[in-house]
Amino acid sequence: MKNILVTGAAGFIGYHLCERLIKIGHTVIGLDNLNDYYDVNLKIDRLKELGINSVSANEIVFSTKHGDKFQFVKIDIEDHENLQRLFNQFQFDVVCNLAAQAGVRYSIEEPKVYVDTNIVGFMNLLECMRQYNVKKLVYASSSSVYGNNAKIPFGINDKVDEPISLYAASKKANELMAHTYSHLFDIETIGLRFFTVYGPWGRPDMAMYLFTDAILNDRPIKVFNNGDLFRDFTYIDDIINGVIATIEKELHSNKKYRIYNIGNGNPVKLIDFIVAIESYIGKKALKENLPMQPGDVSKTWADLSELNKDYNYKPLVSVKQGIGNFIVWFKDYYNVVNQ
Repeated sequence: MKNILVTGAAGFIGYHLCERLIKIGHTVIGLDNLNDYYDVNLKIDRLKELGINSVSANEIVFSTKHGDKFQFVKIDIEDHENLQRLFNQFQFDVVCNLAAQAGVRYSIEEPKVYVDTNIVGFMNLLECMRQYNVKKLVYASSSSVYGNNAKIPFGINDKVDEPISLYAASKKANELMAHTYSHLFDIETIGLRFFTVYGPWGRPDMAMYLFTDAILNDRPIKVFNNGDLFRDFTYIDDIINGVIATIEKELHSNKKYRIYNIGNGNPVKLIDFIVAIESYIGKKALKENLPMQPGDVSKTWADLSELNKDYNYKPLVSVKQGIGNFIVWFKDYYNVVNQ
């Protein structure tokens, strides 16, 4: 069993990862800055599910559910000094970095935030790993690095030198920085290019959440490019299975730097995704058709062959099943009376 630092622990993927790591016996230190990019109450409620009922900046809190198997600290990865103190206090076997400023469209409005968190913060983690001799990093990259890649499906050896949002550029920068530290300091780095993750406890700025909320509350949904977009929607449980595999399995390879796609491998047209939500809720959406947004890509589709070969990764949850699971959670969380 390993001692694992999970950054972004109050986030969507981070919360689910912590739950699963604890369940299978690892010791987890969760870190998050609880920023207000979206409703902080959702982040606090995720932490409560993990047994963290109150937080104070820079103070370690023990879980009331899991004891010393899960501890949480409110730290910003931009804060190098307090990050160093954390690494000095715990001897981590693995760092899993899920902390990032998310959102493609927001990166156009607030570019500096992405540089501070996604680049400076990532650099701080790498430096702490080097200083405290932590030899394995699993980190979140993104399918957005592919930009408007003409080759379908997207393969990990495709050219990714033409990002069309600062968010994508920051994730590409992470991959380059990881490569440098792998080469110079013998740190194993595994970058996972996530493809449109959705599911219970998901982010309110993501399509699944926005559409469900709007349809249930009789508000119009924004349909970009008339719904003629394709996304490789990937259910959270499949994502977590893949992340866990990269954390636990040792490949016994001299190749210290690796990149993988992690998705569903089966793109769905956005308008069909909306129809599936309508069908499950039993209500038609009011649609506001809008043009393609700056920074958006028309299609994502993951080639999963490398992750399958090295880690036996196979997505199991269908989009129909995943949508149903999400809507059940959403209605329960927001006390929605069945409609």
